[in-house]
Amino acid sequence: EAIVPWFSLCEVIEPHYPKAGNGRPPIGLERMLRIHFIQHWFNLADLACEEALYDSANLRRFAGIDLGRESAPHATTLLRFRRLLETHQLTRVLFETINQHLASQGLLLKEGTIVDATLIAAPPSVKNREGKRDPAMHQAKKGNQWHFGMKAHIGVDATSGLVHSLVGTAANVADVTQVDQLLHGAETYVSGDAGFTGVAKRAQHAERDVIWSIAARPSSYKQHREGSVLYRVKRKIEYDKAQLRAKVEHTFQVIKVHFNHRKVRYRGLEKSTAQLFSLFGLANLMLATRHLQRAV
Repeated sequence: EAIVPWFSLCEVIEPHYPKAGNGRPPIGLERMLRIHFIQHWFNLADLACEEALYDSANLRRFAGIDLGRESAPHATTLLRFRRLLETHQLTRVLFETINQHLASQGLLLKEGTIVDATLIAAPPSVKNREGKRDPAMHQAKKGNQWHFGMKAHIGVDATSGLVHSLVGTAANVADVTQVDQLLHGAETYVSGDAGFTGVAKRAQHAERDVIWSIAARPSSYKQHREGSVLYRVKRKIEYDKAQLRAKVEHTFQVIKVHFNHRKVRYRGLEKSTAQLFSLFGLANLMLATRHLQRAV
């Protein structure tokens, strides 16, 4: 209750939420939002979430469901709520609302941004109704291994480690092409790994007055004799850059380890990106938990 800004989140959905009419009254908005978050926290499909609500007294208590008076929402009700959020692009608005809440608590600053991207797998199987893989997804090579799916490109506040911008693309889209959508414009410096080499020379950044702290490719310092002064200096510089960039990995850990989101759940880039906005918004709240608890 102290961490999630329930009132503000419900406020942005309410204009689009069904109103009571002559038929069955709609389930309370906050209850549906709580169940929607349960699905993301525990990586549950609609039917699995319905079953979990019947199985777990803790989940029912969190959602405000009393089985002595009512049943848990049906899986199709959860599906309709998710489609409502997707249709009106409300997951992006929820993400922005969460960030506004965190900014009001002094957590999101504008001094620097760390940019990065992570691959999220998609089912490569063609055993489906269309007999082909998801056309919105693509394959990309990372190291010596090929991956099929999408990329989540994020911009992270360099001080707090919280995500302030997000773009979803197919896996074969180069990281460096999405940087202009990941910056809020008030940065004094931008940090990124070697995948962003050459970003400062791109036309869309010609007018930006920022310091680009981009990791050097290993070949740039391996050409020097190992153990030499120049080699050690370059390695120390890269180590310092890596320490700054490490904050971006905390968010990826929450998404992939705590929320277990290693593979897209829905077909299509639009639906998968909509889910990512919810996931990264919730990840921000999780990373900010200690600060928000102290603020109460």
